[in-house]
Amino acid sequence: MTGLLSSTGVSIQKRRVFFSFHYQNDIWRVNQVRNSWRYQHEQQRVAEGFFDGSIWERSQRTGPDSLKNLIREGMKNTSVTCVLAGSETYNRRWVRYEIARSIVKGNGLMVVRIHSVKNQAGFTARQGPNPLDYMGTYRTSDGRILLAEKKNGKWVQYSDYTLAVTLPSAWRKPVSTNVVSLSSCARTYCYVANSGRQNFATWVRHAAQKTGN
Repeated sequence: MTGLLSSTGVSIQKRRVFFSFHYQNDIWRVNQVRNSWRYQHEQQRVAEGFFDGSIWERSQRTGPDSLKNLIREGMKNTSVTCVLAGSETYNRRWVRYEIARSIVKGNGLMVVRIHSVKNQAGFTARQGPNPLDYMGTYRTSDGRILLAEKKNGKWVQYSDYTLAVTLPSAWRKPVSTNVVSLSSCARTYCYVANSGRQNFATWVRHAAQKTGN
């Protein structure tokens, strides 16, 4: 986060938000949210995570390490990660990796449901599971906190990042091998029902403050 001066000389905060989403299903809806964020007080709004489609496809062909590097680079200088949740977002490998990297980096975290935003044909979608219900943390016998993910209804160690993580002081922390889902640590909103156009900046600020950003 960087400081800027407004026309009155008062310092304001510039938030950089990394958006995590299911590209194939939700890009139309996502762009509506993105544009609303960027064009309200443009000098304070920076959106990241919107990779050119050709770059993303090329990285996919190169392999997982290339994709991981692309995500890590895209997340630099961001202070909040917003998961834009549609019908199938929860099950996407790279959305889960973006969530994991957000924890490693110390970003604020929040979920905004976008299934009620109309697509280019004017249709809404069914509400999908909360992606943060499928990611969590647990404590090992030697005191380390590791990431977990839910697969086939069962919690397993998260395989795309296996090192110990440090959680923000305000987050609920695991005390045993029983997994604490990330949804218990971050807020979830509905872009339509909760008036996202008017309130999105407030949600971002709250997520950032919860992690000290």
